[in-house]
Amino acid sequence: MPKIADIEGTPNKNALKFILKEPLTWGITHSYDNAEVAKDDPLASELFEIDHVTNVFYVDNWITVTQDGEANWQDLAREVADPIRAAPAANEQSATKVATANQALTNLSPEDQQRLEKINILLDEEVRPYLQNDGGDLYVLSLEGNILCIHYQGACGTCPSAITGTLTGIEQMLKSVEPDIQVIAG
Repeated sequence: MPKIADIEGTPNKNALKFILKEPLTWGITHSYDNAEVAKDDPLASELFEIDHVTNVFYVDNWITVTQDGEANWQDLAREVADPIRAAPAANEQSATKVATANQALTNLSPEDQQRLEKINILLDEEVRPYLQNDGGDLYVLSLEGNILCIHYQGACGTCPSAITGTLTGIEQMLKSVEPDIQVIAG
């Protein structure tokens, strides 16, 4: 449960930025313009239940909440702070995501299990030691056809190069054992 470290105004007088002591995500942005779009996101859904909230955007250690301009920010900030504080931190979310992935990976066909073993050997030898040295790691979430979905953990989740350069590098390296593989972050 993240604690709020600070609240900052933004150039948009109808938006406040809440700086958190713990990350809500590791490098994955969540942006919602209405409750319908946010229905699968528990935190955003709860925020949209509060009168006057019109937009929710969060990534890593901050969340920006926008209102319709009809509410007093002092009162509204107190109201939106409760669901923010109650939201699971990235570590909790990551643990849940990994547990779900473990279950899904046990359902792979024998051929896909062998493919995944080769992929994990290469990741163990060539990628994970470097990520772990930098305070992070990665976890394989799924292998569906030629698409490998990985989840960055720790410091790697908030590193800008994890979603760009590192992801491309991992994909290029894995092409040595799986020529048609595509790697995505989840």
